[in-house]
Amino acid sequence: MPSLFKTPTLQKLKPYYLLFVLLLATHACKKNSEEKSSSASLPEKESFTVIRGGNVVGHLKVDRTGDTVAIDYDYKDNGRGPTIKETLVVDAAGYPVQWDIAGNTTFGNSIDEHFKWDGKNASWKDATGDGNATSDKPSFYVNQSGSPYSLFITARVLLNAKDNTVQALPAGQLKLTEMESIETGADSLKLKLKTYALSGIDLDPTYFIMDENDHFFALISPKFILIREGYEGEEKGMRMLAEKYSAARMEGLQKKFAHTYNGNIRIRNVKIFDPKTLALTDLVSVVVTGDKIARIDTADAEGEANEVEIDGEGGTLVPGLYDMHGHVGEDDALMNVLAGVTTIRDMGNNNEVLDSLVQKIKSGVLAGPNITRLGFIEGKSPFNSNNGILVASEEEALAAVQTYADKGFYGIKLYNSMDGKWAPAIVKKAHALNMPVTGHVPAFSNANDMLMAGYDEMTHINQTMLGWVLEPGEDTRTLLRLTALQRLPDLDLNSAPVQKTLDLMVKNKVTMDPTLAIHELLLLSRNGKTQARTLDYIDHMPASVQRDAKMAMASIANDTEDKAYRGAYDKIVEALKIMKERGILILPGTDLGGAFNLHRELELYQQLGYTPAELLKLGSFDMAQYLGHTDRGAIEPGMLADFFLVPNDPTKDIKAIKTISLVSRGGVLYFPSEVYPEFGINPFVKKPVVKEN
Repeated sequence: MPSLFKTPTLQKLKPYYLLFVLLLATHACKKNSEEKSSSASLPEKESFTVIRGGNVVGHLKVDRTGDTVAIDYDYKDNGRGPTIKETLVVDAAGYPVQWDIAGNTTFGNSIDEHFKWDGKNASWKDATGDGNATSDKPSFYVNQSGSPYSLFITARVLLNAKDNTVQALPAGQLKLTEMESIETGADSLKLKLKTYALSGIDLDPTYFIMDENDHFFALISPKFILIREGYEGEEKGMRMLAEKYSAARMEGLQKKFAHTYNGNIRIRNVKIFDPKTLALTDLVSVVVTGDKIARIDTADAEGEANEVEIDGEGGTLVPGLYDMHGHVGEDDALMNVLAGVTTIRDMGNNNEVLDSLVQKIKSGVLAGPNITRLGFIEGKSPFNSNNGILVASEEEALAAVQTYADKGFYGIKLYNSMDGKWAPAIVKKAHALNMPVTGHVPAFSNANDMLMAGYDEMTHINQTMLGWVLEPGEDTRTLLRLTALQRLPDLDLNSAPVQKTLDLMVKNKVTMDPTLAIHELLLLSRNGKTQARTLDYIDHMPASVQRDAKMAMASIANDTEDKAYRGAYDKIVEALKIMKERGILILPGTDLGGAFNLHRELELYQQLGYTPAELLKLGSFDMAQYLGHTDRGAIEPGMLADFFLVPNDPTKDIKAIKTISLVSRGGVLYFPSEVYPEFGINPFVKKPVVKEN
């Protein structure tokens, strides 16, 4: 699922698009002076396997007739995924002259995309609307919802591109970089391969592999692999390769932009947000020594020799924020820090990938937030997610709890395909190990069952509310857990079933992790309209991010469905308001990659009755207390130096937290204005003045 910053927002919501963007420039780097025809030497038929979390989840098949290419792409993970049928015709130089794409996105939004080019005039239609362009030089159309293989088509054009670069339509520029030569397979299957990185369209490069004949072999990422049929056994090695490339990039950014200083750091002329009083202090100086806040001085206090002095210019220091629902990867760890998110509760991951990430952050090799890990346990089924530990019995589930306890995980998260009957035993064992339990409501169960089983927390507000509108036997392992929200507008929140759930939550002191921002995205986004959640920053983003912000998440078939989804969002807000009023603690988490999405999550909570000051406290101090983190959540002597600086007063307008000029993560300083251009983002505010004495 996706993060705005490849986040799950982009990464999770549309992995098929990432795949597409990556193959797009497959070969621009290849030194070759000879022109290649659009179809010369290419196989008539090709087959690829989609693998996620080590499990086969789908396919990509190619059927080529002359210069016409037909593509069939489909995968399903966690009960959802894209289904795409794609046909394109290329000219003698390899440029598409006609391109038709149909199907649906990961969350069900319909795809009806078309492109035509007559050699000078280009026109297209996608989820954002219609567009056209005229150019004397050919530009390559970057489709919005195409399959990964469409990138390979682009690669045929890029082989002879100057500087391994090509202009793109509707906007942007593609650049390809050759990484290294490798070998894979054994005996008759042994191949010589080259790896490539495509950059310039999205926030991060995408990595893929070609064989010695310049044919597509694999798209690689730490979690998602598309690989040539017959080579599925190479999947783990491919994942490790992707991890290496991603890590190398992020390690390079850490070396370049992480500022560490000898001696004290004095941030002068700032006000501090105090979560205990919900107010700002007078102007002060904050002194950091090592990874801790050493003291709070008066604004005009004289500094010591060898101090680094930073002028806060009357701005506000805010304690580092918590994203209570993350699935952290190397690509979004730094983006979270730059957004002031200094702690993330990881709610389920590839455990090997997560372990490596945690160690790299702790050692200072990578920039990233503090990570509190929950152990993800999922039941095996045709709809299962491929994170964490998959189990087929109650005994295996109990063993998984023990495994997570032995590895020092904070708590346990249960998921959709779990057998709900196992929950009481799992909770009992977890509690005996001092591990809280949260999670989805397993299919064919309901929130009340999980509450009586001993859940400490409910995850996703829809998971709770579906129990009030579903019929017995309906399967929430599918997209029904999202589409059934259309039934919410008619729900009476004063009804006995609703009140029973709320009573149980209050009685058992159960908290709610609603992920309201993802419900806003699901229920309120519409094709062709910039999503409300992005309006405050979207103009600063790369072209493809701006384009994708005009794409709906779900399919909206007609006015009736439109009205139902909008009404569902209103009902969700109403239910959360009642929960807040009844004293149920709301936990701010995104499931969208954090960063700016966490800012939006907090902003939306104003609809529940929170003031901006209360939200700052909720997102920092309260979450630290909730997780037992006594060393953070406030800017006080002895606390971990996790905080950020904004020019304005966020107690008056919560949107002020979106304009961050400085972040301290354990005494290591980052200036977002320095780093954002590396991701194609135009900075929001200038870097503060830094004086090294």
